[in-house]
Amino acid sequence: MLPSEVMSQSSRKVLPVVLAAGLGTRMKSSKPKVLHELCGRPMLSYVLDAAEGHGRPLVVYSPATAAITEVFADRADFASQEAPLGTADAVKAALAVAPLEVAEVLVLSGDVPLVDPDLLAELLDLRRARNAVMAIVSVHALDPHGLGRVIRSDDGGEVLRIVEQKDGTPEELAIDEISAGIYAFDAAWLRRRIGDVLPSPVSGEFYLPALVELARADRRSVVSLEVEDDGTLNGINDRRQLAEAEFTLRMAINEAHMMSGVSMVDPATVYVDASVKLANDITIEPNVILRGRTRIGSGTCIGAGSQIIDTVVGRDCVIWASVLESSEVEDGVHVGPFSHLRAGSSIGRNVRLGNFAEVKASRLEPGVQQHHFSYIGDAELGERTNVGAGTITCNYDGVRKHKTVVGKRVFLGSDTMLVAPVVIGDDARTGAGSVVTKDVPAGKLALGVPARIREDRRSGDMPPPDKAE
Repeated sequence: MLPSEVMSQSSRKVLPVVLAAGLGTRMKSSKPKVLHELCGRPMLSYVLDAAEGHGRPLVVYSPATAAITEVFADRADFASQEAPLGTADAVKAALAVAPLEVAEVLVLSGDVPLVDPDLLAELLDLRRARNAVMAIVSVHALDPHGLGRVIRSDDGGEVLRIVEQKDGTPEELAIDEISAGIYAFDAAWLRRRIGDVLPSPVSGEFYLPALVELARADRRSVVSLEVEDDGTLNGINDRRQLAEAEFTLRMAINEAHMMSGVSMVDPATVYVDASVKLANDITIEPNVILRGRTRIGSGTCIGAGSQIIDTVVGRDCVIWASVLESSEVEDGVHVGPFSHLRAGSSIGRNVRLGNFAEVKASRLEPGVQQHHFSYIGDAELGERTNVGAGTITCNYDGVRKHKTVVGKRVFLGSDTMLVAPVVIGDDARTGAGSVVTKDVPAGKLALGVPARIREDRRSGDMPPPDKAE
């Protein structure tokens, strides 16, 4: 009995090896196949998620896929396969840099992103329980074309060999049981035998399934874990299969959110990235897209047609048919319809942003009203300030950006132009159509083109925020 076979399960050292050296020519892309995204993350991310429960993954790459070493530098170690000589050669490259104390090797494919972590644990347990040097995952595929067929003994019990599509006879290719490309090995046996794999007489490649016959020659057992063809072990080779996997994953993500207390009016039209975090009691209407590091607070409604990217939205907000990018929105805010928060915007509590209101790299303090047809960029607006229709911060002079600072309870009349840099004091006002090029003191009125400072002869206070326009 080999040393690794008498080790206790708790003391075993498993090395997950992920094969990711193929460029994926059928994707018709200059980007490595495993960097194509599913629900906002590279497909390789999901494979690493599944593998990490068994140890730090070792990813095999090639010169054509070297970009993955930068993307996943903090999540994996790497081994280079200099030439595309097949899966056995890729594992050989991994073993060349693997720690000697490794007792088991778990092999996964980088283009099978929906693999279940529990399946990997079950495969390792099966190999150990049956004292096998090799365990495979097999599927009775609805469409086995292009995949390696599992050839069994006449009684259907023992795995004799695995035949690749390119090498199979018509009789062998009529078999529907295929290898899913997921393996568990006794590491000591694998090190001893990986160099004995011969190239395919048809393709010239070194195939990992050839180890089945080498195990039989050693009178060692090969066991299989048979699973149903539910699509989770499908490899991704082209963009059609990428879209199919995205749909499967998206439905699983939406179902998990709904089971956690999120209401989706039409889940089939809701697109939520895997990295998005949603609290309970959120309502999401049709045709909504939530991307990246977005976070949504409890009680918020995301209205139809909204797209939110890398944005934190607080509690009890309403986002309606609007686009929010890389911004922060506090509690009780109403955005839309057709508003646009560009990167760097910070929106205080109970702010109202109406139709065609645009904000960029600005802070709007609580209670600000910006109801319609206006642009606020590189600015600070104080509490309860009202932004009239058509108001614009003229923040760019053709060379550089400048800042606008507006105080508390300011009333900006319709079509006001604030030519930055400029400061508007607390309780000041601007008349309709004014072009403000100089600072306006607190409590004063700026009127005209260019605006001149006047005494504010209003009687009474400004209207409350919910009445201001």
